[in-house]
This record gives sequence, C-alpha cells and structure tokens, in this order.
Amino acid sequence: MSQTSSIDSIYGKVFSEKMQKKFESFILFAASIGFLIHLSLIGLNYFKILEFESFEGTLLSNPISAIYTPFSFILVYEIYLLLLYLPRSFSTSISKQFEIVSLIVIRKIFKDIPSMDFGENWFNSHINLEILVNLIGVLILFYLIFLFKLNKKRTPIKSSEIDLKNFIKSKKIVSLVLCFILLFSSIHTFTNWIYELFLSYNNSEIVLKDVDDLFFNDFFTYLILTDVIILLISFKFTMGFSKVVRNTGFIISTILLRLSFSASRFFDIILILISVIFALMILRIYNANENSN
Repeated sequence: MSQTSSIDSIYGKVFSEKMQKKFESFILFAASIGFLIHLSLIGLNYFKILEFESFEGTLLSNPISAIYTPFSFILVYEIYLLLLYLPRSFSTSISKQFEIVSLIVIRKIFKDIPSMDFGENWFNSHINLEILVNLIGVLILFYLIFLFKLNKKRTPIKSSEIDLKNFIKSKKIVSLVLCFILLFSSIHTFTNWIYELFLSYNNSEIVLKDVDDLFFNDFFTYLILTDVIILLISFKFTMGFSKVVRNTGFIISTILLRLSFSASRFFDIILILISVIFALMILRIYNANENSN
C-alpha cells in the first residue's frame, strides 16, 4: 500500500460518513446527559445538599446556565467538522473557525444571562451591557460569516491535478496530527479542571480558570501553528502572490481570534468582529484579483 493510499485510508476511517454519524449520535447523547447532570448539580446546590460557593458565577446556581453544558458538546462536534474540512480549502477551514467562535460567544451569553441586573439602573450594570454588546455582536458576526461563505464560493482553483492531490494529502496528514493533539489536550485540560474543582471544594481560596476560555486558548494556538504549516506547505504547490497574501491574512485573522480570549470584556467581541471583517476583505480582494487575470 502506497503512502498516499494509507493516509487516505486512515483519514477515511476517522472522518468517514459512518464515523460522522456515530460521533454525532455520541455528542447528542453526551449533551443530553451533560445537561441532566448540570441540572442535577444546580438542584443539589439549591437545596444545600452540595454547596459550590467557590464555583464561578451562576453556573451552578441558575437552571438557565445548564444550557451551557450541551452547547459545549456542540462545540466539540464543530471542532471535529473543522478537522474534516481542513484538507478541503483554507477559506472553508477559516469559515468553520468563525462558526466555532460565534458558538463560543453564544455559549457565554447563556452563562451570563442569569446574572442580569433588572434594577432601575439597568444600563449602569456592566454585565447587562456586556450581554447586550455580545447579542449585537453575534448578529453582526452571523451576517459577516454569511458574506464570507458567499465570497469563498467564488474562489477559483488554479492548480494541476497532481499538485492538488499532493496538497490535499499533506493537509490530511496535518488534520490527523492535529486531531491527535487536540484529543490529548482536551483530556489533559479536562482532568486538570476536575482536579482543580475538587481542590476548590475543599479550599475556597483556590480560583478556577474561566470556563469560557477552558481548552479554547490552546485550541486556537494549535490552529495558528496549523495554518502556518499549511501556508508553508502551500509554497511547494503555488507561489502566487495573491494566494500567499490571502493565506497569510487568514493566519492573522486566526491570531486575532486567539487574542480575543485574553482581551478584556467588550473588547473581546470587537476583536472577533475585526478578525472576520479582515478575513472577508482579504478574500474579496483576492477574488477580485483572480477574476481580473
């Protein structure tokens, strides 16, 4: 069996249609169980059977927050789809990254909604303003992703059949390696978080990581490195200036997404929107340049 066929075989098993359906069923089951467990913990906390005073915010004090857990499992499935789409095209991979970020913002809104202040000084509440800004940001983000997908369909492919097959094979290797790294990273992050959770239960001075950033800081760091590797690989198959600028622009966009997780409130959604707008403008200029040739 040749190297190419063995890579295709492994990739086919990991990302086959049968595996996709199995993984989708597993995510649906895990999301349902996670939702029920989260609700149960909220109930135990409410009736003082188990107290989680050191746990962050309202995540274990309001039933609405239980939606946070199934949304987290949906994000896991979206990451799987990102790995599936990675060998197809750079623009498809980037659009999937934008979708993942939009779901992260929506998940954060579900977590913050129970903390809303309905007092007289509604607009003086930082949490109220943050939720409002995030809601507006999601609407804009959803529209920008629609425009990005609309433009990426017009991207012309100008490569020989052999170069295209070799390039796709290289990206399949990168996708499989990234899949292994993310699997190891997610297990490591989750076990550490559980360990810190038990410590915090016995010692209220322990401060847990922000669950919104849990795993995704590392995830987007790996994506940046992956995009750089794909960019370097692409040099072997295409040296067109416009493609180099387009792919480099997409990497900058991913870096901005990564920085948004470390940004202060309000500025994080602004960074996300700047990232998508930048990628959209890069893509539109690239399309215009390619269509003019």
